[in-house]
Amino acid sequence: MKTEIIETSAVEREIKIEIEADAVKEVYHRVSQKYAKGAQIPGFRKGFAPIDVVKLRFKSEIQNETLQELLAKWVTQAIQESGLHPLSEPQLHLEDAENIKLNGSQSLKLHVHFEVMPEIPTPEYKSLEAVRRVKPLTGNETKELIQERLQEGATLVPVEDRASEKGDTLLVDLEGIFVDSPDEPPITAADLEINLGDEMIEESFTNNLMGVKEDDEKEFTVAYPEDFTSPVLAGKTVNYKAKIKSVGKMELPELDDEWAQSLDEGYESLEDLRGKLSGELETMAKADADARVRNELIQKLIENHEFEVPNALVENQARNLLNNFAMDMQQRGVDLQSVGEDFVQMIYEQTRTQAVRDIRGAMLLEKIAELENVEVTPEEIATEIEMMAKHYRATPEQIRKSLEEQGGDANIAHSLRNRKAVEAIVSNAKVTDGEWIDETVAPQIEAEKEAVEEEKTEKKPKKKAAKKEK
Repeated sequence: MKTEIIETSAVEREIKIEIEADAVKEVYHRVSQKYAKGAQIPGFRKGFAPIDVVKLRFKSEIQNETLQELLAKWVTQAIQESGLHPLSEPQLHLEDAENIKLNGSQSLKLHVHFEVMPEIPTPEYKSLEAVRRVKPLTGNETKELIQERLQEGATLVPVEDRASEKGDTLLVDLEGIFVDSPDEPPITAADLEINLGDEMIEESFTNNLMGVKEDDEKEFTVAYPEDFTSPVLAGKTVNYKAKIKSVGKMELPELDDEWAQSLDEGYESLEDLRGKLSGELETMAKADADARVRNELIQKLIENHEFEVPNALVENQARNLLNNFAMDMQQRGVDLQSVGEDFVQMIYEQTRTQAVRDIRGAMLLEKIAELENVEVTPEEIATEIEMMAKHYRATPEQIRKSLEEQGGDANIAHSLRNRKAVEAIVSNAKVTDGEWIDETVAPQIEAEKEAVEEEKTEKKPKKKAAKKEK
């Protein structure tokens, strides 16, 4: 066998293979003999038909089986001898496929294409720059957190002496019919809690369900805007029928030491609760700032190192991202069958772009781990599993059993290896502290600045053209 390796791109290889005529003839003869022994041809006893007759009668079958045996053996051997590791199924192409002769009169020529991991350039990961910005706490965050705790302990007290009003909580059975397409399956919800006036509740529901009492039935129509958050309802008009099962008022616990002490965390007093929650929020703000620094450094690393990544890995990651997006849409109640192809194609293009960055980032982190001689010990894996068990309120054994389906300890080791590579990037970076910038407001401020500058430019008096010399 003769082979030639050709580098068609940074991630693609081609192996030209020529299988000698003698090797082709040997396999062709063996396959022909196998068919001759079991062939039942009219006019001949089983297994006694002339070999030439067998070759003619089973020409297509013999040729296909000969090819399969030749390719399976010699392509595998060629790839092994090349030292290459295909990332995808090799694509085979026979030269002059229409005129192939397998009787040993000529050699068999073909070429194989497949993707491989590219040679990753040594990343320049030291001295990257980032600004660490910690979001300052105003004190309202602690109040909001305490309010959330109070809401969790709230009880629903039935209201019997009046009709519903803003701030009440209704328990209803709801059915909705699409006006423009009444044949579509209706919207149904049993024991649905509706908090009148809540910002998360569609305003039309609040307006139409005020003034009702238990056992009332109320019909109303809602016309949803084109940009409504739910694609299923956007631009649709729905006739709703609501059966009121109860009207109640949420009553919060008394905000005092007794309530604070009743919480599972073991707070000594309301003041102790406030102090510890404030401390936790400060810790979270600092951790969030550190996480944004890590993300910023990784993004800069990726942007500074452009190289081709294998399409097989990109496609696999893009599918994973698309599946995650689809699951998220389903959890939000979106019927995926109603989503248009253009929308799906747009999302796929976005996930593919993200997949390229993900794969490139993973390759760079692995290279940095090699340069930093990163090692992960069994003790570190065990510690990580114990932390996961604590987080998910499970036993280490349960976590290990769950991880067996996802690669087991190797998956944990890979995650820890990446984490250490990121730590190496951060420890070698130039990180400075800066003032907090609200990213939701910053673009608006920049736009306003640009508008002011443009206005100034337009108001500047234009210079008169110089008089032409006579």
